[in-house]
Amino acid sequence: MQNAVFRQAWPKTRRQPVFAGAALLAFCALLLPAPLSAQNNLATLAQTAKSARIGPFGGVEFRSAALDALPQWNRILARAAAEMPAFDACVSERALCKTSSQTVWREAVDAGRKLSKLERLDHVNRFFNRFPYRDDPEIYGVTEYWATPQEFLAKSGDCEDYAIVKYYALRALGFRAEELRVVVIRDRIRNIGHAVLAAYVEGDILILDNLSNVVLSHSLYEHYSPQYSVNESARWLHVSPGTKTAAD
Repeated sequence: MQNAVFRQAWPKTRRQPVFAGAALLAFCALLLPAPLSAQNNLATLAQTAKSARIGPFGGVEFRSAALDALPQWNRILARAAAEMPAFDACVSERALCKTSSQTVWREAVDAGRKLSKLERLDHVNRFFNRFPYRDDPEIYGVTEYWATPQEFLAKSGDCEDYAIVKYYALRALGFRAEELRVVVIRDRIRNIGHAVLAAYVEGDILILDNLSNVVLSHSLYEHYSPQYSVNESARWLHVSPGTKTAAD
């Protein structure tokens, strides 16, 4: 994925740090229908600030139900809605598996059914981490492309593609949408963009990362700086601890 993924919703994060004040204002601008009075703008800004809470990797997050600024994710939602019924049918009955991708999906989901919730996280993470890492230019000939589960199972993919296929596998294993998020981050050690899956389980946020077969708490990833996260119903802007504000 490298840095290209950041262009999807927050283009400035590719070349400069996110300043907390400017980031919040930009995010609110995406939430506001136009035109609105200055008074209404301030009221919405205040309401958004009230909704701030601590999110994955310790950053402050701001929620929006508007997914229009994420065309890649919208494509995933639409394509997956069309793909998953055939995958679900394959899981329910082997004779209904029509492709090798569906058969592999059945293997992943069927094995996970016998496990506890925490064990399902470990199983799904390890299962899909077996697939080789492949960059978007190599597979699709473009800088950035988010793959559906079917596309990943057929061609493999890069970091956000691992996160997406794990998201849908855990949804098939009974996790609710509100328990899961694809999180786009900045790896401060490698100084590149990255993406992981966050699972909200037993009062913690557990991270499924294609770089590790071990599922760990988000609190142990001090080098990950969250940028934004998504699930089926919302997206969140993240401002990391220690990020400078416009007043600093």
